[in-house]
Amino acid sequence: MVKPKIPRPPRRADPSDRGGPSPDRTFLLSIFLCLGACPAGSLSLFVLNPLDLYHNAVRAKEIATVLAKFGFSDLLQHLDSQPGLLQKIAPKPKENRTTYERLRLACEDLGPTFVKFGQIMSTRPDLIPQPLILELRKLQDEVRPHPLEEIREVARDEMGGELEDVFDDFGLEPVAAASLAQVYFAKLRETGEEVAVKIQRPNIRKVIESDLDILGWFVRQLHQRVEALQPFDLPALLRELKTAIFKELDFSNEGRNMRFFNIENAYPDQVFAPKVYVALTNERMLVMERVIGSRIDEAGLTAEEGRRVARNGAASLLHQILISGFFHADPHAGNLAITPDGRLCFFDWGMAGQLTRRMRYHLADLFMAAINHDAERIVRLAASFSSSSRKIDLKKMEKEVTFTLREHLDFESGHAEVGHLVLRLFYIFGSNGIDVTQDYSLMAKAILSIEEMGEELDPDFDIRAIAKPMIKTMQRERYSLPVIWKDASMALATAMQLVRELPTEVERILRRVENDDLTLNFHHKGLEGLSDALNSASNRVTLGVIIGSLLIGSSLIITTGIRPFFLGFPAIGMIGYLLSAVLSVWIVVDIIRHGGHR
Repeated sequence: MVKPKIPRPPRRADPSDRGGPSPDRTFLLSIFLCLGACPAGSLSLFVLNPLDLYHNAVRAKEIATVLAKFGFSDLLQHLDSQPGLLQKIAPKPKENRTTYERLRLACEDLGPTFVKFGQIMSTRPDLIPQPLILELRKLQDEVRPHPLEEIREVARDEMGGELEDVFDDFGLEPVAAASLAQVYFAKLRETGEEVAVKIQRPNIRKVIESDLDILGWFVRQLHQRVEALQPFDLPALLRELKTAIFKELDFSNEGRNMRFFNIENAYPDQVFAPKVYVALTNERMLVMERVIGSRIDEAGLTAEEGRRVARNGAASLLHQILISGFFHADPHAGNLAITPDGRLCFFDWGMAGQLTRRMRYHLADLFMAAINHDAERIVRLAASFSSSSRKIDLKKMEKEVTFTLREHLDFESGHAEVGHLVLRLFYIFGSNGIDVTQDYSLMAKAILSIEEMGEELDPDFDIRAIAKPMIKTMQRERYSLPVIWKDASMALATAMQLVRELPTEVERILRRVENDDLTLNFHHKGLEGLSDALNSASNRVTLGVIIGSLLIGSSLIITTGIRPFFLGFPAIGMIGYLLSAVLSVWIVVDIIRHGGHR
């Protein structure tokens, strides 16, 4: 088993550190505020029901303190925090680091939930800028290991017995300790096969659920308070990321992904995934074969071996994406190993992407347009991705795409940065209102990772040389007569079905009209403010009537001379005058406070 280690890409200029406003600043703000940027000075204003108030308030203050520690106190000010208290917990960062580096360090400081959150956010090139994605990919997923006795309890709950009942030579120390799990080497007692056992860290689900509950509350507050973040729909984004995190917590899902890849693998003599022992695998425990191999960057390959491994890895990933439609979402160097027989092993299948046939066809068209430097076609294809009703400025987007093609495809030398190009294109699509599905985003990150691996092994590596023949083969199959006939037959069958059902549907509508059972629902938008204004006005009118009634009633009582007296006048009448005066002052103050006097 190879210990994961994520390669660090070369540092690039950080646009947010050049001074003054930057387009990336809004995206950075959205990420940070999603990650729990609640000002400690305003914690007392939040009511974290139905959560444990004390526990979550302490954790929330810890989140705010860490963010302030890394120099993000200016972002915390967006929630109207108390300046004096915020300055006490917000010392200026001593280290001369970029904004994106400080973001990564803050995530690492905040623990497993935020590390995993940052890693998943690095798969969203449509939402966040490329330099931030490259920085988030450096997030370290190694933490202090739990004692073996605590891990035994998890294994006992999952297996219904002791480790020694199934394994021999179970390691006393983990060979890898990540934020979600620890990995041990052992032997199966029945067969003597060497295996790697991945066991979930104890109580990690409760920790993540607690942090996500806090984040959910803060994100809802930010969505309501910060107008600049509302177009990003942070609550929906958090729900999507929450689903991804809990999916990764299910190790049986990772086991299924590995098994499916090995079944669909087109190059079993070149690449593979570890064999999974299904009977011993469940939600919190994964048992797989122990793979003997070396990390990509530690294998000591010759130039020829490096070229071969780079080509095999890229061919496999492109086949996964374009042909199979099921692919490893994070094939960086830490998740790859070279075995003694020269094969490439893909580890860590907790996150995998899935593309439908139509999605793969669109992707192939997009790749060919990019390879041919056809910005106009890229824009047309991107517009066809979108299901949003938002108007898209195609001319503006075409200019951005043209500039990006020139930046990442060197016309003079022929060198291409396809991974960076795809990341940038998806960022352009997302910033122009085009919805990019998460699987496309995962694909972009996967291509970037495999391209970096290929360039590390072979300085002359060019992923386009591998992609071109595969895309052309795919296009020939796509437009072959059998496929066209099949698609036409399916379309015709669907049309005939609709024609057969049309009389029945028309009859159903006519019957509802005849029985006065047909209703039309209208949804009025933008009337919330009017409703609030009417409620406020009616409340003030009601209070005015009450005040007038009190004045009239009190005046009548004053003239009767009813006892008891206060200052020579009937006390009940005086109390009525006092209540009407208090209510009148309250109404005036309320009108002035809310601008009703303008």
